[in-house]
Amino acid sequence: MSVRARLRATVPALMPVSLADPPDIAGQPGRRMLLQRSDEEIVAQLLDDAFVARPGESVRFPAPWPRGRGTWVVAPDADLAVFAGVHAVRAVEPSGATRWEVRHGCWQGCRETHTSYDEYADRRDHRYPDSGSAGISADGALVWAHVRGPLPEGELTPDTVDEWLVLDARDGRVLARVDAGTAAAGSFHVPHPADPHQMGLSIGEGQDGAPLRWGRWDGQRAQAGHLGDDLCLLSVSPSGERLMTVSHDQVSLAVRDCGGAVVQGLEWDAESVIPRHPDAPSAGDDDDDDDPPVCWDWAGGFVDETTLVVSTVESDEEWGRSRHWLVGTTGSHGIAPVAYPSPVDSQPAALGNGAWSTLSESRDALYVWTPQTSER
Repeated sequence: MSVRARLRATVPALMPVSLADPPDIAGQPGRRMLLQRSDEEIVAQLLDDAFVARPGESVRFPAPWPRGRGTWVVAPDADLAVFAGVHAVRAVEPSGATRWEVRHGCWQGCRETHTSYDEYADRRDHRYPDSGSAGISADGALVWAHVRGPLPEGELTPDTVDEWLVLDARDGRVLARVDAGTAAAGSFHVPHPADPHQMGLSIGEGQDGAPLRWGRWDGQRAQAGHLGDDLCLLSVSPSGERLMTVSHDQVSLAVRDCGGAVVQGLEWDAESVIPRHPDAPSAGDDDDDDDPPVCWDWAGGFVDETTLVVSTVESDEEWGRSRHWLVGTTGSHGIAPVAYPSPVDSQPAALGNGAWSTLSESRDALYVWTPQTSER
């Protein structure tokens, strides 16, 4: 049984893809925006409920350093962009003014305390740094930042490598610091959709693992719950009560509670539940009689409270057509392949309210999809 995808909207990119990253849709239903980043700036275009650009509601944030030197996030009301760089986290207003900056240890691993990007911009030994990330709470009041220690104020303990900070979005004041307990190569934040005092942090340590942290801020102190050492957090359900994870080895997809426990019956082994790719060789056609490996992508999320959109693009590409799946987490809906009106080769991104997006083949537009009907 497949699910036919209905094209709900086509959202063109804001900048030529030759000069910028592919576009992305961020924000919760009712507060969505189209985002795109070049080396020089971030452009944010507010969207209505039909994913149409709101006239005159476009914002530009000048970038303090190029794309390859860190990550970034835009506040829900598009009044602030936060750049997580090699040596600092910087908040920038649409005017280009720096609202605040918090300096930290160098993500390249050197022992210098840099005061500006220009100090290492042309240094060969800083060309490919590791990186942290920043996340902004649902109400825009807090910035959570994953940084390489130490801060100028000193280390938490002599053994601390990475720190997780809670910052006041208004002035950058450090409200709390906790030891992330990792040595990251990269990370990204996944905000709680309703509670501004909770935040997810998915960390990559290369081949060493993927630690997952769930943060809580009570107004005075922050806690970083350890949900696992080999899990990638991809999405939080609209209620905020469930998490979608994929294991570091990409074998297991699961729905968990915010304490990290798998919800009963909601864990799926890719090789057990995903059928052989229709274009893959049959067993016995070559020297290897084993089924071709299949794995979940680190992509997708909750399209609504009880439905996930997921994909197996990475392991499908060897054989041809990429495959996406809708996973029902209640009743007997199970896992159904998505049937698109034309081939889709990108991974999906969940948007909520029953929708998800994919990139066009030329990467210059986003297609927004919703389920239409089920058929044999």
